[in-house]
Parts: sequence; structure tokens; C-alpha cells
Amino acid sequence: MASTPMDVDEAPPSLTSLSTTPSLNITRTLGVNVPSTTKVSDVVSAFRPTKLFHRDDVKEGKPQPHILSIDFDDPGELCMTSESDETIQIYNVKDGRHDKSLMSKKYGVKLAKFTHTSSSIIYASTKQNDAIRYLATHDNSFIRYFDGHEASVTSLALHPGSDNFISCSLDNTVRMWNIGSRQWVAKLLLPGPHIAAWDPSGNVFAVALPASGSVILYDYRNYQKTPFAVFDVMKVKGPAELEAAYRGWTALEFSNDGKHLLLGSRLGGHFLLDAFDGTLKAYLKKPGGTRRLAVGESEGGSVESSGDCCFSPDGRYVLSGAKKDLLVWDTLATPDHNKILEPAHVLDDKREAAVVAYNPRYNMFATADQELLFWIPDPHA
Repeated sequence: MASTPMDVDEAPPSLTSLSTTPSLNITRTLGVNVPSTTKVSDVVSAFRPTKLFHRDDVKEGKPQPHILSIDFDDPGELCMTSESDETIQIYNVKDGRHDKSLMSKKYGVKLAKFTHTSSSIIYASTKQNDAIRYLATHDNSFIRYFDGHEASVTSLALHPGSDNFISCSLDNTVRMWNIGSRQWVAKLLLPGPHIAAWDPSGNVFAVALPASGSVILYDYRNYQKTPFAVFDVMKVKGPAELEAAYRGWTALEFSNDGKHLLLGSRLGGHFLLDAFDGTLKAYLKKPGGTRRLAVGESEGGSVESSGDCCFSPDGRYVLSGAKKDLLVWDTLATPDHNKILEPAHVLDDKREAAVVAYNPRYNMFATADQELLFWIPDPHA
């Protein structure tokens, strides 16, 4: 696995001495000549592409595989991708190097996520069947299969405080799982539930239903009851085109401060919703989407993605990929009279950022299309 050093790529000599105290608003920083604890707002405009990872194990004459998902472990020290050549790649964030490659040729792989233990992961299958697989990464051995879905899995959402998780599928079900049992704990029958997300407390989960143009919220302790809130995206779409209210959805995420709900779209912008009443706080306008498929769709793009937008850990910023450059919106900024919010920062990069994920502990994030790219703040910017 080759990595390409870039303009601010230097080996930090004292990473082991970085602060280990987590904070919602303060995030540890990778890099030299940068304070070990720095507010996201102090460095967000200074992020630069720092290290590019190029797969050198791909056979000559074959194209580089597409990266389908990016995830970080809880300590923020490992980054994982699932890729279209049916492999899982794991990277060491602090050292900026490739760590290991895992094969899943028999079942395929997508939506790979760390559990709360860094040495175990779950992921969805792409062939053979639609089981979710629980894997130990230290020896590439399966711990358990989660059987039940009868069509492709479109979303996996891990509970923030335990190893319970939710899955969505094209079989029109949302299933809840306990990682200690292969049998699902609960099943919800819903029309086209494509994406699920937990709020930061773990007491509420949301499910995006593009076919009905809505996002529904459940109380996790009373999920047997009807949802306690239904956010009608069609009603609150604001300046977005009509199509964006019922198709093209790419991501669903609560901010860590619990105030906002981000609904990503591969069309002209993302929806920033109030997490309490579902009103449109801002339409995050972008110049164009990536070429990836939206969740649950088979037309309109090339391959799948785990999401082309995300919040920063402090909940203030939204980062989004595009065909070039990386877009950053400040949710504290005031949108115009049409609720349109333009990007506060455009981070230059010629590569497409079809998948985006922010590290939960360090001030760094990763983007990808066919190659993984690490971004850290440039201390000289």
C-alpha cells in the first residue's frame, strides 16, 4: 500500500504525548507546530489534503477500486474503508500508514463499521445473501452472522453507548440487533427505509423514508409504538427542487450537540433540519453532487457510498464532498431569506470527494473516491 506525502505531511515527533481528554468542542490535533487541543472553528479553514493512499496491490491493467465507506474507531486512531474489490482496508491515523487488508471475496462488503471495540467490525454483504457479518480484524475470523434481511442492506447505525445496532434494507424493514445474538431483537415494517441514525444520547433514532418524503423519529425505549415525530421533507424543502424531497438521499446524521439533523442529498444541496421540530434551518447549497448512487437507488450514479456529508464533532460545521473541492458550512451563520446557506469555506482539491468522514477524536477527516485522502490543518495557513 503506497502513500503519497503532500505539502503538509510531516511525521509528528510527539504524538504519544497528545492530550487524551475528549471534549465536545475541543478536539485533539494531528500535526507539528499545532496545539494538542484546538477548537474546530480555529482550524476549519486551514485543512489541507495531507496524505494520499494509493492501492499498490491492484493488478496491473485493472482500475483502482471505489471506496464505498469510511469509518473511524472510537479512539480515532484507526480508519477503515470498505471497497468495491471486496476488501476492507485499515489505516493507522496517528502514523499515517496502511495497517492491514482484509478480504471478503465470498460475501462482498459494504458499510463497514467499527464496533465499540477497535478489533471487531460489522459490515453488510453484497453477494451470497443479505446477512450482516461480525468480524474480528486481528485474525480475519467471523464471530457471528446476523441473518434476517431478504434484500440488500442499505444502512447500519451503531448505538452510541452500546454494541446494539440498527439496519435498514430494501426488504422494507428496519431491524434492531444485539451484537451478542444472531437473531434480530425487533423488526419495523416501513415503506423504503433507506437510512437510520441515532441521536447522541442513544434514546432516539431516526429513519429516512425517501419514498414518502419523510424522516420519522422513534423513542428507543418505546419503539413498538408509532414514531413520536414525523418530519415532512416535502413540506419543509424550502428552495430545494421537488425531486430532492423524495429521492437522492445520501446521509442522515444528528449533530453531537443534538440540535440539528442533517439529511444529505446528491442533488443541489443538503437539508439542515431542526432536530426537535423538523423545520428547515438551512438549505446547504452546493454546486453539484458526486457521481455516486444515492442510498437504495440503482440508477443515477456509479457505485454506492456511506455518505458524502457529515458534521464536525462539535456539531457546528457540515462538510460535504463534490466533484472537486470540499465544502464547509457554518451552521451558526444566517441563511438568506430563502433559507439558502452558502459554504463558509471551500477547501481546494481537484479530486472528487464521494465519501466523507470526520474523526471523532482528532482534528482530521478523510475523503475518498478511488483513493483515500487524509486532511489535517496546515499550521502555516
